[in-house]
Amino acid sequence: MTPMPDSTRKGKRPTMSATIPTTDIDLYDEEVILHPHDVYRRLRDTAAAVWMDRYQVWAVTRYQDVYDALHDHESFASGHGVALNEPLNEKMRGSALVSDPPYHDHVRGVMGGPLTPKALRRHRAYFQELADGLVDRLLERGRFDGVLDFAQIFPLSVVPDLLGWPTEGREQFLDWASAGFQALGPMNERAMRDLPVLKGMWGFMAEIVQPGRLTPGSWGADLVTAAEKGELDQELLPALIGDYLVPSLDTTVSALSTMLWKLGENPRQWRQVREDPSLIPNVLNESIRYESPIRALSRYVTRDVELDGVRLERGSRALMVYASANRDERHWDGPDEFDVTRPNANSHVGFGHGIHGCVGQGLARLEGHALLEALVRKVERIEVGRPEWRVHNTIRAMTTLPVEFSA
Repeated sequence: MTPMPDSTRKGKRPTMSATIPTTDIDLYDEEVILHPHDVYRRLRDTAAAVWMDRYQVWAVTRYQDVYDALHDHESFASGHGVALNEPLNEKMRGSALVSDPPYHDHVRGVMGGPLTPKALRRHRAYFQELADGLVDRLLERGRFDGVLDFAQIFPLSVVPDLLGWPTEGREQFLDWASAGFQALGPMNERAMRDLPVLKGMWGFMAEIVQPGRLTPGSWGADLVTAAEKGELDQELLPALIGDYLVPSLDTTVSALSTMLWKLGENPRQWRQVREDPSLIPNVLNESIRYESPIRALSRYVTRDVELDGVRLERGSRALMVYASANRDERHWDGPDEFDVTRPNANSHVGFGHGIHGCVGQGLARLEGHALLEALVRKVERIEVGRPEWRVHNTIRAMTTLPVEFSA
């Protein structure tokens, strides 16, 4: 077995001087979570990296700096954790998310087999059949909740079966995913409130990875088999199953909700997509750019790094604010506008980038494209009401979105 990463370390406070940009902005304040984009702009305009003393972390908010850091895994490491609290960083050690090469390459190779483009292609017809059926049912209803009845129901229709999950536990998937992402922020009141849910998830995961519990031939069962062969540590199985489960739900739900919301708000752009379905991949990319499903994750700084004159010292922690990078005026023209024809929409960092780019993003794209193809063929008009947003440490998502389809 490849050695486990070193112990998780708490980020070190930098040596303060008058030249270090600092802020009292709390990115985890409820008002900032609900209305974040002006705050992100203020941080981008302050400096390439701004020290948030409240959380003892650098906020990196400009597109190029975030992109470069995600591609420099030696300087900005994940093996010391990506959360803003040490208990979760320690708990997740050895998962694909909380690891560095060479161990990361090994575990990602084991997990990534069913998520390659070639492997996912065999699910395309099935996904399209499910998407067509869902859109037909929603057309019959006319009015529905775009989050509950569209964005949530589709991933919940496919992910459990792919994982080989038994009937029990499925009703808790969304709560588990939400609690998992909640804990990736600071251990504030929100995260503490969800801790019992998270502990329940870990307990169930430890039980579900026992041989014979998951459907033979499923993604989850294949991980169990790999552990039986000695390719993975048995003790890591709950974390690795979590790597499949948690990111496959909330992030996809967020992207699908934003997609429906913005297409409904922009009927002219929806007509463009219907007239030119080749825009479908761009629609999903622009939706992820516009409201990044994951607001931010952190990295541990392993050596002194300078970002546009700001020195990040070895031993500090840097928060990569994806949601800010995806609205950075330095990279995007008209970043606050939703544009299905945006030529560089696919350069977003909404699913991360580099070696830790979301391993399940191909699955999310397959789901989103299937739904968009069904919408293009069947729905002429999408009308939406005002969304209500979740107050969540890590996920940018709605709780509800009134929608009406017209054939």
